[in-house]
Amino acid sequence: MRPIGINTWVWTSPLTDDSSGPLLRHVAELGFDAVELPLEQPGDLSPDVLGPLLEETGLSPHVVAAMAPGRDLLAADPETVRHTQDYLRGCLDLAGAIGAPAVCGPVSSATGRVWRMSGEERRAAERQWRSALAPLVEEAGDRGLALGFEPLNRYETSLVNTVEQALTALEGLLGPALGLALDSYHLGIEERSTAGAVRTAGEHLVHLQVCGNDRGAPGGDQTDWPALVAALDDVGYQGPLVIESFTPDNAAIARAASIWRPLAASPDQLARDGLAFLRSLATDHDLPPTETRKP
Repeated sequence: MRPIGINTWVWTSPLTDDSSGPLLRHVAELGFDAVELPLEQPGDLSPDVLGPLLEETGLSPHVVAAMAPGRDLLAADPETVRHTQDYLRGCLDLAGAIGAPAVCGPVSSATGRVWRMSGEERRAAERQWRSALAPLVEEAGDRGLALGFEPLNRYETSLVNTVEQALTALEGLLGPALGLALDSYHLGIEERSTAGAVRTAGEHLVHLQVCGNDRGAPGGDQTDWPALVAALDDVGYQGPLVIESFTPDNAAIARAASIWRPLAASPDQLARDGLAFLRSLATDHDLPPTETRKP
């Protein structure tokens, strides 16, 4: 059974050393196996605090990069690129110190930054991106870590929206230290088939986030979850299924993710419903077809 995790953005933003203790204990008490830890600003989270907490709770850690305004590896001035590289190095530092396998996120430009590009302008942007990303990939590999690039939907980026685009743009860099971090929400918008996109990612899939097609709890939505699980089996993905949703109570994150209404009665309800569905999905998937429980 694949581990099931959740992103702390379901409850709060930003996650800090002060808030991480009660929240990580709560995540463990709910029954999750893993936790996604967004590092929004350098210094928000420290290994000295997180390390003992992770040991206490038994949660498997996964680090998420938050590409806030001003964090850009392309179509930006050299100072901005260096600042963004330094931020991502900080994410790698945190991941290495707490035992997380990768740093995942849309590590190209700020979330919500969109602009039109001609074919030549796009190719130039991709070249700048690869050039800025390459030293980070090398550093990740030297540490035994990986970067997981997450394609976003068309409303959140104009650079890379699909798995095919990511494979093309990152050709030559993909490998043990750079893969794809996919999100069922974005796949549901941009891909003709979510399961097909997972199969296209294949061996390059390093991390998977899941939620309902409305950004709420997975389950009871339009996503073909059995097909998605079958695709994960086909590509040999054994990493976590991590619920990513967002609290509407933080203005900055609600604006970035376009969260204009509550997605559940409470964050805890979203977490419990999502966890129960993913557990049942794994159980149903392991049964012979004639024994699969009825919804």
